[in-house]
Amino acid sequence: MRHCAGVVDPGCPVVSLEPAALEALRSLVIGFAFAGLLASAFELFTARRADFALLQSGGMAAVASVPVVVFSAPFLILRNTVRGRRIEGRPFVFVMLASMIASVWSMACGRLVLDMLQFLGGA
Repeated sequence: MRHCAGVVDPGCPVVSLEPAALEALRSLVIGFAFAGLLASAFELFTARRADFALLQSGGMAAVASVPVVVFSAPFLILRNTVRGRRIEGRPFVFVMLASMIASVWSMACGRLVLDMLQFLGGA
């Protein structure tokens, strides 16, 4: 077994990550983290679980809950999908598709959060 660390050797594979891929990964992670934080904070302050049913209440409560639902949606999708798989035995393909949707949504939300942080930081 060869040890490749710290030595430039043509026989050792070089793993590199493109800047665009690194930025997408950063957006994905920040998006999921922010979604979980927001859903948990909502539950802490309101003693209610954050879910998509918040939009069905009508009136100003529904309007006020739109940002919460939009930004916590990746967390809500994955939480509901895992529960559905465990309790109802939903097929794995459904879980995989829901995870892909949540990941794309998380990247979009993460990008918005990162842009907002950059705007507020003045950098």
